[in-house]
Amino acid sequence: MDFDVIIIGGGPGGLSCALYTARANLKTLVLEGTGLGGQVNYTYEVDNYLGFSGSGAELSEKMKAQVEKFDVTFLPEKAREITDWDKEMKTVKTRKGTYRAKAVVIATGANPRLLGVDGEERLKGAGVSYCATCDGAFFKDKTVMVVGGGNTALEDAVYLSKFCRAVYLVHRRDGFRANAKLLEKVKNSQKILVKTNEVVEKIQGDNAVKSVVLRHTLSSKISVVDTEAVFVAIGRIPEVSLASGKLALDNSGYIITDENMRTSVSGVYAIGDVRNTPLRQIVTAAADGAVAANDIIQHLS
Repeated sequence: MDFDVIIIGGGPGGLSCALYTARANLKTLVLEGTGLGGQVNYTYEVDNYLGFSGSGAELSEKMKAQVEKFDVTFLPEKAREITDWDKEMKTVKTRKGTYRAKAVVIATGANPRLLGVDGEERLKGAGVSYCATCDGAFFKDKTVMVVGGGNTALEDAVYLSKFCRAVYLVHRRDGFRANAKLLEKVKNSQKILVKTNEVVEKIQGDNAVKSVVLRHTLSSKISVVDTEAVFVAIGRIPEVSLASGKLALDNSGYIITDENMRTSVSGVYAIGDVRNTPLRQIVTAAADGAVAANDIIQHLS
């Protein structure tokens, strides 16, 4: 089946791009294997997207509803391969079908970065989690731990403190990268116990998380903290498997684009968290989608 534009990924960037291309009467396909909205669905509270205040799931629904007013084809399929890179019509293959388009937009986002410690893989889904808003409710009135020092980690700690007995916030440095508002919330919470200059050495438990072994980065002192869950929030890794060996990547593995979101291959664009951008937020992903769509519209017209 042929389209003008195929967008791989249905987060804010992909949906924004689809909104613009559809309004320009370009035949648009959005492939999203895990549900429209992407990571926004797992954000407990959004208060930095201009004109909106509420949960990520609510914002995702609003975005989806707006795009669905236009003639966009949505398919719940995961793109497995892009071929015909050097041709005018690129080909995108999924398990169910093959689709072609003059422009392909990669909006695949990024995946959680792992701790890489003993017990993490074994206890995934049994106390080890990478999404506090997804799994936090399972640990009501229990003691949990969040690992990380950025906005996501502190957001998770604040969110979990609303219903957990206690929340340990573990960070490998003594300073946090998170914004001042979040830091203030953490400091003012009587439930959040901050442990800086500590790294996780091991996650313990037979069938579920029971405790975590920490090592102090300065003294090398080992300590054990009892906890029933570990929420890992130490960053993300760009999902660039579709671009492997085909597109130029930076040293961190993100797709390199120009100011119009063009990649190193003509007709292929990258937007949102998967590209080399100085800020990864809902607003910047949505802006990326609009910029890419504008360039596609001009190119195809």
